Amino acid sequence: MVNWQDCTITKPALANVIPTVANLQVGNFKVCLITIGNSWDEQIPLSRLVVDIPEFVPHFYVFVEVLESQEFGVVRGFISYPQLIENINNVQTVSPQADWNYEIPLTWFDNDPNRLLLYLRTLQPEAISLPAIPNNRQQTLAAQESELSTLLWQLQDPEIELWEILNWQQGCVVLTSPELLDWIYQLQTSSLNIEEYQTQTTTAHTTLLQASTRDLIKLITQPAINVGRWLWDELDEIGESLAWTLLPRFSPLREIRSPAEELEAITSQLQTQGLEIPLAARSGYQSFLLAGIPLRLYAIGWNSSTLTEPNSWNLLLILGAPSPNTLPENFKFRVSDKTGVLLEQSVNPQQRNWYLYTCLVGNWDEKFIVTTSLGDDVEVTLPPFGFDITR
Repeated sequence: MVNWQDCTITKPALANVIPTVANLQVGNFKVCLITIGNSWDEQIPLSRLVVDIPEFVPHFYVFVEVLESQEFGVVRGFISYPQLIENINNVQTVSPQADWNYEIPLTWFDNDPNRLLLYLRTLQPEAISLPAIPNNRQQTLAAQESELSTLLWQLQDPEIELWEILNWQQGCVVLTSPELLDWIYQLQTSSLNIEEYQTQTTTAHTTLLQASTRDLIKLITQPAINVGRWLWDELDEIGESLAWTLLPRFSPLREIRSPAEELEAITSQLQTQGLEIPLAARSGYQSFLLAGIPLRLYAIGWNSSTLTEPNSWNLLLILGAPSPNTLPENFKFRVSDKTGVLLEQSVNPQQRNWYLYTCLVGNWDEKFIVTTSLGDDVEVTLPPFGFDITR
């Protein structure tokens, strides 16, 4: 039985960077198809991605000649993963090229397709040992956040390939992060949220792309504060470790005090502008310093699921300087999700802003991350926000 569901050609972000058909399931075996037209040399290229990255390594590599005019393919040969690795280790002239390809001699392939069918029908997958997948992928990605954020924006041109920008170690990190691969694919197909900022200068646009990359890596690697637990009057472990404070449920406006009454005053003002906050919403806050400036982030979350839009939630973020302070003129407030930068707000120098705010809507599996900054060099990124109401 052939299962195409998990193979790379069904996932645009993977098909964009892997030139073979990897992770094709045939029975209990993983197969990689190396497709070539009707002309080839004594050697064929085989991407290093499906040889040296465990997530894409198959039990068998199958060399297929594609006859486009007749609309069918012919199996010309196959080789198992252990046999391929043994041959590579024994032949010093076969090593990965600068473009992340091996040049594999055709003589390495068994040209009897019936033997492949026999193996697929009678052999047990355990008989072919595959490399173990490391369990520290997220830690490795987090460690390379700085390097990747300065490099990945250069992939805007869809004609540029990963190996032209990244070294092999960086490429492995990117290729084993589905969210980061999706981001690159959206960048190259001009479907990132960042595209709405194209009217900015080239330097500003590049800076925002780098910020988007940093935000995404943090979204992938950092645990999220679970706003859904707030509905049960509970802080999760992340919120407790970061000294978040859960505020009382909303009630009619009382005489202003801080910080709960300060939030009441802000939300009351927002409600007069048309923003609806249900009484079931729960709120919390965290105070922190940015370059010595005291700031406070309020987060208000609620379950906004309906029959027509199930599994949705709202997150109202209010970032400001505790009264009576105002935000500095060069202050910026950025919110991102895995698709890119959703918004970036700046203080209006003509006004005395003491808070900025935004209201977000997402599915229960979506997360948001907040970054505050002064100029281009000083910034603080807070842990992501997620939503899970299960206990």
